Amino acid sequence: MFAIVRLNSFDQIKVAASPALEQFDQIHRTQPGYVGTVVVDLQAGRRLVLNLWQSEEYSAAALSVLGPEVGRLLEPLMSHPSELVGAGTVISTDLVPSP
Repeated sequence: MFAIVRLNSFDQIKVAASPALEQFDQIHRTQPGYVGTVVVDLQAGRRLVLNLWQSEEYSAAALSVLGPEVGRLLEPLMSHPSELVGAGTVISTDLVPSP
């Protein structure tokens, strides 16, 4: 499994008034090799985002679709540019599916 970690900062008023975040999430979910996303609310519009992929290759392939959608749907909602914290192979997880 491969993970990408980002710190995203959103304008809370814009996010509340727009369906764009859900639209992006839907596009994200339909990409081949997508495993899931964990979003942590860090308050004041800041979110830590962990995207999980079956492999680095699937993640890279999805960029051609997701890159333009980030610009179209997410960037207008952001208060600061998205910050890449890091990316790499998942070496351990104990995630349990929700009932």
